[in-house]
Amino acid sequence: MHFNTLDVFRQQMYDSFERSRDALFNLCDALVSEPQARSLPELSLSVFFQRRWPSVYKALQDGRINTDRLRRVFVQTLIESQPEDSPVWLGLDSSGMERLEAQSSRDRGMIYVPNMPHATKPVSVGWQFSTLMLLPEQPSSWVGVLDQRRVSTEQSAIGVGIEQLRAVLPLITRPVIVLADRWYAVGRLVWACRELHCSALIRLKRNRKLYRPAPPRKPKQRGAPCKHGPLFQGTRPETQGPADAEWEGTDEQGKRVVVSCWKHLHFREAPEAEVCVIRIQRDAARQTKRDPRISWFIWTGDQDVPLEQVRSWYRKRFSHEHGYRFLKQDLLWTQAHLRTPEQVERWSWLVACAGNLLLVSKPLGLAVLRPWESKQRLVTPGQVRRAMPSILQQVGTPASSPKPRGKSPGWRPGRQRTPAPCFAVVKKPKPVPKTSRKRA
Repeated sequence: MHFNTLDVFRQQMYDSFERSRDALFNLCDALVSEPQARSLPELSLSVFFQRRWPSVYKALQDGRINTDRLRRVFVQTLIESQPEDSPVWLGLDSSGMERLEAQSSRDRGMIYVPNMPHATKPVSVGWQFSTLMLLPEQPSSWVGVLDQRRVSTEQSAIGVGIEQLRAVLPLITRPVIVLADRWYAVGRLVWACRELHCSALIRLKRNRKLYRPAPPRKPKQRGAPCKHGPLFQGTRPETQGPADAEWEGTDEQGKRVVVSCWKHLHFREAPEAEVCVIRIQRDAARQTKRDPRISWFIWTGDQDVPLEQVRSWYRKRFSHEHGYRFLKQDLLWTQAHLRTPEQVERWSWLVACAGNLLLVSKPLGLAVLRPWESKQRLVTPGQVRRAMPSILQQVGTPASSPKPRGKSPGWRPGRQRTPAPCFAVVKKPKPVPKTSRKRA
């Protein structure tokens, strides 16, 4: 049954490739079955890539992928493998692809680069991608990529993330909970979750300002009615007041944990969308940037969130980081040097296809372990990837064999060679302060 599911999934993927489908599908098979390859030309040496190395770049240049159809294939196949008695956990985040010296690549902007030394600015030049992932129940690298989009210099990661939710959520008929980092705790994302009837648990900056409901309008009061009530801010305890709900317990180390909840709050830009603000206090935390003693979250669901499960729910979001690391380090997502943004977008979808192929192949129970790797632990995507050559030989490929094309005539004599055009880095203007807008 699992081999039939894998075979149907591969056929649907192949049907989603509209132009250069055979070369694109061979490239995907080579990527998923060659752990030793570290570049695109090395992928052409795979036995599953039946063409020569120029076909790799030709496929990424001339290929065409029906992303809407491929997105539906991902949602249909990956959601069916999830338990029916649990909600669908989706992770929304963005990551950068650094291309500092690619002057002939257009639409490059400033991107954030994490884990940099303290003396180095954590910014660089390149492209930014927004990814919507299907998260597993336990934190691991077993994630499914449901949607992958590039954030152009005219867009923002939050705006692209809302577009991804509007494209994916109508395809899911089960309850959905979105997990996101603190950069997504804004009013328009909360309002989009309300419109799409999904819940969201988002980390919150402690200095973000929220407001309580507006007081009722007084009789014979002149002027416009008040839209916002008293202020609520995590860094100002005098604005918080008593919590509406509270839970006290212990963590895995037996240390005290207190979870407090304030209801009926909203952002200034979205007063109609109410949220719950949650504060988690942990005595065992080290009080560092990665492990603070006090953490803030917002909940956008219609039903009350169980306070004792907030920590375990948000831990699932760390699978998104593990998935990014696997896509970049193992599946060569950011190591492919391509010129145009369209080529990078096609490559990103192929990387998503390779990662989802591993996830669909996981139930087969085939994995190759090194002598020093423990057999008591759950298998990793890298271990299943080592067994993919034998799996692909059993299921076969829907791609056609290459046809002989003869010898290329080469560069036409007398044709003038022109260098590739160079493009400047697009820098977004700084936002104008609200005080300056009022004065203007």
